Amino acid sequence: MNDSASRRARYERDRRRRSLLVATASTGLVVALVVLLVPRMPRWDRVRESFFNGERFRDSFPRLLEAFVLDIKIFLWSVPCIVVVALLVAVTRSSRSPVLFPMRALAVVYTDVMRGVPVILWIYLIGFGVPGLGLDRPWNSPLIWGSVALVLTYAAYVSEVFRAGIESVHESQRAAARSLGLGNAQTMRHVILPQAVRRVVPPLMNDFVSLQKDVALVSLIGPIEILRQAGVDKSKFANFTPYIAAAVIFLMITIPLTRATDWLLERERRRTTGTRVR
Repeated sequence: MNDSASRRARYERDRRRRSLLVATASTGLVVALVVLLVPRMPRWDRVRESFFNGERFRDSFPRLLEAFVLDIKIFLWSVPCIVVVALLVAVTRSSRSPVLFPMRALAVVYTDVMRGVPVILWIYLIGFGVPGLGLDRPWNSPLIWGSVALVLTYAAYVSEVFRAGIESVHESQRAAARSLGLGNAQTMRHVILPQAVRRVVPPLMNDFVSLQKDVALVSLIGPIEILRQAGVDKSKFANFTPYIAAAVIFLMITIPLTRATDWLLERERRRTTGTRVR
């Protein structure tokens, strides 16, 4: 038994080593081809000067970082609102009470309409439409209503993630809760939701990675955040390097978030199946 386990461990170790060597070799080959072939392309010098100008990058980067603070603020105040609205919609849609049928129908209409229209169009409609009502300051701010548009749109998507988590909880859990004398609301609060939320954390992270990028769309209705600042610098220098700098800043945030999502997915897979992806 020990020999079998030892042979299995050696086999797994050798397989991981071979996989690492193959991955390293293929990655090195791709990088070498890019380094060798891209500079040989026609007019590469012009492209490098327009998009990869080091001086313009160094000049724009601090201003873009400062403008990115607004993106982070929008993200931070939008996420709690999205989670609250999405939970309310998901719980409403998952309710089985006949009295709540009108609310369930309204929730279905809300998710269908909000997901059926592009985010950018909702930002235009809400961001320009609501301030057009003549509200007093600060309630006529495009920043506020652009954030509201993001919250309403993403809440529709996130609510479906929550609803999928709620539906994934086995019916026996509800039956067990009823046998203990819990009502529908108590069952949802104390039995169903804790299990559902834990199961949907990894896919929720994917939605929030997308949200971090879509926050830049709010700049289309006025606020000067990183995308608008990059456009200002591009016009001032007649050079596209500020957009590359903005992309680097976004990657500094989204790549760690993506890796954290992958880690959560693997942890959930190990927890539910007892296996580990190699």
